Amino acid sequence: MAYTLPELPYPYDALEPHIDRTTMEIHHTRHHKGYVDNLNKAIEKAPAEFQNLAIEDLLRQIDRIPEEIRTAVRNHGGGHANHSLFWVIMSPQGGGQPSGPLADAINRTFGSFDAFKEKFTATAVGHFGSGWGWLCVDGSGNLIVKSTPNQDSPYMEGLTPILGIDVWEHAYYLKYQNKRAEYVNNWWNVVNWSEVQRRYEACAKS
Repeated sequence: MAYTLPELPYPYDALEPHIDRTTMEIHHTRHHKGYVDNLNKAIEKAPAEFQNLAIEDLLRQIDRIPEEIRTAVRNHGGGHANHSLFWVIMSPQGGGQPSGPLADAINRTFGSFDAFKEKFTATAVGHFGSGWGWLCVDGSGNLIVKSTPNQDSPYMEGLTPILGIDVWEHAYYLKYQNKRAEYVNNWWNVVNWSEVQRRYEACAKS
């Protein structure tokens, strides 16, 4: 089973002015497509037990992947999983704050939404080099803010990501140049909290 490039749930210009059309189109059709294509090439060489796994399950077993393809699966499989999440946790109707159980969990864990937002922003902005900022759920249902380098995925650490921001320069450089902090601050205006809440509640049920 080959992995496929997911379609975006909105037009390339839908997130403007916060994320520009050109960046979105290049990011999706070149960067993400490249991860998918290279992942498929790598997985062709994997044992049968790894051939038909959902990307999340494949990454959860990264330490069992044969060593000769593990780096390719880590980089390109992580890139595919990370971007597949990234597209859907953004929306032209995004912004604001979460509600319901997710809001309760954020308040319980971080003290307030503003305190969570400050911690998440600092983690994403402060990550050295290319990588991602995440809000994850651990095996006990706890919320964790962290970053990962390159295209490493929280799935590789036994965590489930429910919110993530790409802080590779290709995600923002055309519009923001080296102003990562400005990009991250504006990104909050497109966060699709209903999707993040859905993913949080799915973790709580599992």
